[in-house]
Amino acid sequence: MKENLKWYFGFAVISIIAIVSLFWKQDIGFDPEHFLPEDQINPADTAWLLTSSCLVLLMTPGLSFFYGGMVGKKNIISTMLQSFACLGVIAILWVCFGFSLAFGDSDLSLTINGESYGLIGNFHQYAFFDHVNIYPHKVIASSIPFVLFAMFQMKFAIITPALITGSFAERVRFISFLLFICLFFILIYTPLCHAVWSTDGILGAYFGVKDFAGGTVVHMSAGIAALSGALYIGKRKKQAHQPTNIPFVLLGTGMLWFGWFGFNAGSALAADGVAANAFATTTAASATAMITWVFFDRINGRKISALGTCIGTVVGLVAITPAAGFVTVSESIFIGFIAAIISNLFMYWKKLKSVDDTLDVFACHGIGGIVGMILTAIFAHGENASLLHGGWTIFGSHMIALVLVFSFCFLGSLLLFYITDKLIPMRVSEENEEKGLDISQHGESI
Repeated sequence: MKENLKWYFGFAVISIIAIVSLFWKQDIGFDPEHFLPEDQINPADTAWLLTSSCLVLLMTPGLSFFYGGMVGKKNIISTMLQSFACLGVIAILWVCFGFSLAFGDSDLSLTINGESYGLIGNFHQYAFFDHVNIYPHKVIASSIPFVLFAMFQMKFAIITPALITGSFAERVRFISFLLFICLFFILIYTPLCHAVWSTDGILGAYFGVKDFAGGTVVHMSAGIAALSGALYIGKRKKQAHQPTNIPFVLLGTGMLWFGWFGFNAGSALAADGVAANAFATTTAASATAMITWVFFDRINGRKISALGTCIGTVVGLVAITPAAGFVTVSESIFIGFIAAIISNLFMYWKKLKSVDDTLDVFACHGIGGIVGMILTAIFAHGENASLLHGGWTIFGSHMIALVLVFSFCFLGSLLLFYITDKLIPMRVSEENEEKGLDISQHGESI
C-alpha cells in the first residue's frame, strides 16, 4: 500500500487539474491593449508555424529512437518511454501555468541602473491558456495567432527534459523520473526561458544573449542538468554494454534532423528570408559535423561507425541552433566543424567517461550548446552584434552569462535531484538493475 501512495498522489494531481480546468474562467475575447485584430494574421507565417510545430513535436519520438537504440536490450522500452512520457507531462504543465511562467509579464525582476529585468513570468497571466487565443500578440508574435506561438514553444519545453534522460538511462525509477522532470521544468526551464526569450528577460535584454532557437534554453540546460544527474545518481553496476539497435539510432537521427528544420527555421516565427537562412545553416552545420566526426574518429584509430556518424550529426544540429538565424552558411560550416571536434574530444575524455553519463548527453548537448553560444557571440551579424562586428561588450556579456547559466543549471539540477531522491528514491535496486528496467519497471520487453 505504501508503495502505491505516490501513484495515488499522481492520479489525484491530474484529477484536480482536470476538474480545475473545467471551471477555470478562460477569457478568449479580444484585448486591444495587448493583441492585434484577427485580420493581421499572416496566412503564410501561420502555415509555416503550424508545420514547424509538428516538426518539432516529431523530434521527441525521434529522440526516443535515438536513445533507445543505444542502450542495452533490457532497457530499450524504459529509455524510450522516458522521452515519450515528456509529451504528456510537460504539455499539461505548459498549458496549466508553464507558458505563463515562461512568457508572462515578469512577476519577479532585478533592477539594474533603474531598469527592471525579468527573472520569471506571472504565474496567473496565461494560466490554463487564459487570453491565449487566435489574436496575434503585439510584441511577442505579431503575425500568427498567439495560441500557435504558445503551442510552438510547448514543443521546445517538451524535448528539453527528454534530452536529460540519456544521462541516467538504465538505473532510474520511472516515478522518480516523472517527479524530477516536473521540478526541472518549473524551476529550471521556465525561468531560463523567460530570462532569455521574454521581452525584458535579464539574459536577453540586459546581457544581450543571442539564442535564435534554443542553444542556451534547451541544449545547455539539458546537457548541464545531465552532468549533474550522472554525478548525483552514480555509475551503473555494469557500465559496458553494446548498443542493441543501431537502425533505431539511424531512424532517430533522421527524425531529429527532419524535425530540427522546424526547430531552427520555425524560430524565425515567419515564412521569410531569416527562416530560409536558418534552414540552410542548419543543413550545412549538421552535414559538416557529421563528416568531421567520421574523419576525426578515424584519425584517432576508431572505426567509422553508424553510431559516430549519427552523434556527429546531432552535435552539429545542437551547435548551430543558437546561431542559425544570425550567421551565414559559410560560417555555419565552420561552426559544425569546430563543434564536432570539441564534442568528440570531450566524449572520449577519460575524466568525463568516469562519470557514467550513459549516452554522453553532456558531451553532445552541453558542450555542443556551449560551443554554439560562444561562436554565436563571435559570428552573429548586425551592428555590435558579436565579436567580429564590433560587439566586444556583447561577447563579454555572453561569457558572463555562460558562467551564470552553467552555475544555475548545474547547481539547481543537483538540488532537484537531491530533493527528488529524498521524496522518492531514484535508483532502482541492484536486483532490478540487473533484471533490466523494461521488466522491473514496466513489465514489458522487446
